[in-house]
Formats: sequence, structure tokens, C-alpha cells
Amino acid sequence: MSQHPQYRSSKFRHIFGKPANKNCYDSVPITHSVPDNHFCAVNPNFIAVVTECTGGGAFLVIPLHRTGKLDPDYLKVCGHRGNVLDVRWNPFNDFEITSCSEDATTKIWGISKWLLTKNLTAFRKELVGHACREGLVEWHPMAANILFSSGYDYKMMVWNLDSKKSVIMSPMKTINCHQDVILSMSFNTNGSLLATAYKDSKIRVQDPRAGAILHEANYKGHRANKVLFLGNLKKLLSTGTSRGNNRQMWLSGMNRTRPDVP
Repeated sequence: MSQHPQYRSSKFRHIFGKPANKNCYDSVPITHSVPDNHFCAVNPNFIAVVTECTGGGAFLVIPLHRTGKLDPDYLKVCGHRGNVLDVRWNPFNDFEITSCSEDATTKIWGISKWLLTKNLTAFRKELVGHACREGLVEWHPMAANILFSSGYDYKMMVWNLDSKKSVIMSPMKTINCHQDVILSMSFNTNGSLLATAYKDSKIRVQDPRAGAILHEANYKGHRANKVLFLGNLKKLLSTGTSRGNNRQMWLSGMNRTRPDVP
């Protein structure tokens, strides 16, 4: 008989609990198919996150108050035949969201005030016009139901969603002044100007009504891939990379070729 007393060791002796953060959304399966683009959007009621999905594209719509760990079988908004590349909430309707996809379509979805009871596949409207995949969508900040989309066919299309048709095949306007893929677009506060960043690293400011480019800038040592209007300051904030492939943020006047702050 052993002279040493026998002690039972607990299987949980090296396990330490971590308190849940009430302000976090855990276990959200974020997509890996949206390279350096918008994969989430938020409004006063929901957060939308593009997620991985087999057999097409999908995104999640999570109420803001529903924090914590997400159910692996959480219901999705799925109706695209290709990966979803961008999502945007309607600034005039908190329960309407648009998405664009590699299947070259834009879809408008109505989101219920209550939680989904099944995967949402029925869209309100479908916009078909681009010849290649669509990378960006943007709502006009002042005109309700006016939507801009850009695709890899170098075209920017303006859509009027007041049409009664559920499938709209023809945009109200097509802007053909672009010579490269648009990586980012941003309106100023009244929607009179539209700033765009391109794959050629240039930033251009254009008149969305006339479809004409007003200013063009190519900052030496800064390859821009995102651009944003800073309210009414007549300033542009762009993010990108330097020649050494380091991340950069530049602040500049919208019609200047040199940055105010590198």
C-alpha cells in the first residue's frame, strides 16, 4: 500500500474562464473573399457582415443589441450566385439594404424588424446592367432611392429604384469616363461631388450629374485605394500604401496635388 495519499486531479484545473464582453460579437464567420473592401455595414438597428457561403454569396444581418457568441446556424441573406463584394444600408430606410456580387447584379433587400425565421432569398429589386462583377455600391446622400454601382467593366451606373419593376435592366444613367477599376467612391455631404480611387492609384473628383471628372491627383509615393470626403471641410482622406508597401493615410484638399498631412 502506498504511503502517499491519493488525490483526484481535476480535468479542469488548467482551464480558466474568460468573461464575455457585452459589446462584442463573437464567432462571426467573416468572409475571406472580399480583398480590402467593405465586408460590413451598420445602421442604428443592425450590423450586416458578409460571410462565407457555399454555392453563392451571403451576408448576415445581426441586431445591434444581440451581442455575444453567434449561433453557427445563424440565418443568412442569400440570393446571389457569386460572392458578395459590398453591402450598404439605405440612409433613408433603416430596414433596407443593398448588396452587389461577382454575379454582376445588385440586389435590394427588405429586412424585417424581427429576427429572421428562415434564410432570406426573396429580394425586393434586382439591378442588372454590368458586364462584369460589381465591386461597389453607394447610395446618394440626398436623393432617396438613387443608387450608384461600379463594376470591373470600368462603368459606373446610376439607378432609380422608384420603378415598379422588380428586375431593372436599364440604369437611368451610365458614366463611361473611367479608364480603370474603381476601388472606392465617396460622396460629399450634399451629393454634388463624388470622389473615386482607382486601381491606377489615382484619385479623381467628378460631377455625378454630368459624369465629368473635375480634378485628378496622383500623389507621388502614395498608392491610394480608399478615399473619403471629410464632411464640409473640402478635404479628402485617403488610405493606401507607400513605395515600400507600408500602410499610409493622406489628408489633402480635393483639388491639390500635394497632401496637407502625409
